[in-house]
This record gives sequence, structure tokens and C-alpha cells, in this order.
Amino acid sequence: MDVGIGLPTTVPGCTGPVLTTWARRAESLGFASLGVLDRLVYDNYEPVVALAAAAAVTERIRLAATILIAAYRDSPTVLAKQLATIDHLSGHRLVVGVAAGGREDDFLAAGSKYGGRGRRLDDIVAQLREVWAGGDIGPRPVDGGPPLFMGGHSPAAMRRSALHGAGWIGGGSSTAGYAALVGQARQVWRDKGRTDRPRMMSLGYVSLGPGGRERAEAYLRPYYAFAGPKAAMAAAGAITDTGRLRETIAAYAEAGCDELILFPCTTDADQVDLVAAEALS
Repeated sequence: MDVGIGLPTTVPGCTGPVLTTWARRAESLGFASLGVLDRLVYDNYEPVVALAAAAAVTERIRLAATILIAAYRDSPTVLAKQLATIDHLSGHRLVVGVAAGGREDDFLAAGSKYGGRGRRLDDIVAQLREVWAGGDIGPRPVDGGPPLFMGGHSPAAMRRSALHGAGWIGGGSSTAGYAALVGQARQVWRDKGRTDRPRMMSLGYVSLGPGGRERAEAYLRPYYAFAGPKAAMAAAGAITDTGRLRETIAAYAEAGCDELILFPCTTDADQVDLVAAEALS
């Protein structure tokens, strides 16, 4: 199983130098990918722009949008050009995860309707593919564009993955139910006539070292405040000790995960080293 690490683009205190230092260090230590999260109504860096910055200071590591809430973006054509540009500039290292989204405030702020976002996402994915397939809008990606991964646990998300995707991304709430979700996704692929094997991904939060639990609480409770009582559950789920990190990685691998991306709760780049020492050994 591959292990990636998230950029701290949603963590308070992230700056340009923090982001580029983090990206360089993650590549030098051997992580498989750099992930980014997407929020609009929050004090964070825009994920597509952040990946462009990471692309400029790295050469080999994959750049993973995990995930983009594509349905609140006005123009699929503009988004297709932005993503194709990053893919081209990075030497075709981009992978793109998309999902319908679950925060109504992001849609309201973008001037988009929250209702019907799943159907809109289906249309957007089709338009991305159409732009990438050719025509007057470049740059032209290779092999039909960056691989697309679909996020979400709903039957619609699983179906979208089978119809349009290279794989599926789980939200990383726990390892306990992940194997069942992998089984569901693979069954939907078979039902839709897919003979290839979907690539399975998941996400998790990590905060190692002294004060790790406190940092996780201070970051994740406000970040997930929109979810009400579930914010406490998200904070409690953060991995804050090395033994649990090793157990979590092993459990995801056993459950059929092909790539786990660990998102930080701090901007301190030493966290990259702490995670690498356990996750990549």
C-alpha cells in the first residue's frame, strides 16, 4: 500500500514557505503523494492553486486533489483547463478526486445550488473528460487527462466511480467499515461491466509528537464545527501515537486500500519526518 501525506493548507498558520518546505521534504522522504483538502468558507488555501505551488518545487511525487468539491465551481471548462495546466507543468503527476460535497455554506458562498449537486457533479465530470479529449482548449493532457477518483459513501458515489473513475476514495472515518466499502465499490464496478480493478484510497488525520492530541483537538474541532457533535468524533479519530499509526496502516492495507493519505494537524514540517519514520519504514 502506498502512503501519501497531506499538505497543511487547511491548518491555521500555513504560509507559502511552509507549503513548499513541506512538499520538498515529503518528496525527499519518499511519500507517494501530496494531498489537499477543499473548503471555500474557511481560512485555507485554494487546493488547485496549492497543488500548483507544490508542483513547482517537486519532481516525482504525485499531486492528489483529495478531494475537490467540483460541484460548487461555476465553469467545468475553466476547472478542466486549471487541472490540465497543473498536470502539464508537473510532468503528468496529477490525480484528481472529486465529490458532491456536504457543506451547504460553500455552495451558497459560490452562488451555486446545494440541491442537485450530485447530478451536477456527473455533468461536470463528463465535461472535464470532453475538454481533455481534445479541441481548442489546452494544454492537452496525456491519456485522456488525469485519473479521476470519486469520493463519497453513497450508492450514487459508488456508481459514479464505476462509470467515470479510476477508483474510489473513502473519507477515512475508521478502518472498521472500510473493507465492506471496498467490497461495495468493487461489486458496483462489476455490475457496470468494468473488468479493471478500481484503485482504492482513503484519508486520515495524524498528529504525532509531544502535544499531538491537543493539536488535533485544537485544529479538528473548529474545522468540523459545521458537523455539530461529529466534530468531537473527528478529533477523537486523529492518530496521535506511533503504535496506532502502524496499526492503522496495517488495517487499511488488509482491508484492500491501495493508498492512504495522512493529513496533518500542524504546520510544523518536522511532522513529515515523524510520520515518515513510522509510515515508510
